[in-house]
Amino acid sequence: MPLNLEQKKAVVAEVAEVASTAYSAIAAEYRGLTVGEMTELRAKAREAGVYVRVVKNSLARRAVENTDFECMKEGLTGPLVIAFSQEDPGAAARVIKDFAKDHSKLVVKVVSIGGKLLAVSDLEALSKMPTYEQAVSMLMAVMKAPVEKLARTINEVPGKLVRTVAAIRDAKEAA
Repeated sequence: MPLNLEQKKAVVAEVAEVASTAYSAIAAEYRGLTVGEMTELRAKAREAGVYVRVVKNSLARRAVENTDFECMKEGLTGPLVIAFSQEDPGAAARVIKDFAKDHSKLVVKVVSIGGKLLAVSDLEALSKMPTYEQAVSMLMAVMKAPVEKLARTINEVPGKLVRTVAAIRDAKEAA
């Protein structure tokens, strides 16, 4: 049953709202996937904080207008599922990449992050981007390293003195 005009407007508004706050987007062709497999994809996406929606291409093109993902408009052809990362930039890429490993019929067509259209081969690099927590922990480790090294260096001076005095004591006791 086709959508009426009000339903189409609601779909466009919903996708546009999600696209306006998303970090990255991926469009993949799902031709040949069963309903059960699509349900599995949606469940995995929900767990990862990824918005997944099958939308008519004409409605998707209207939804991404005036958003960072306007660059995707030309690639939106064929039966596509669109995934938007809501929590971290690599979430949608991880979900789609992991799902495509087991389901060869899911073929990535368009990859976009921050208003830039990426090559499909960049999906792997995007999926390896750290989450927010991982990025903060890596930053803290980098910031903490010089302080730790300074503390170890300062601590080494009295340690070396103690080892030297102990060696002299052992030499005098042996003599």
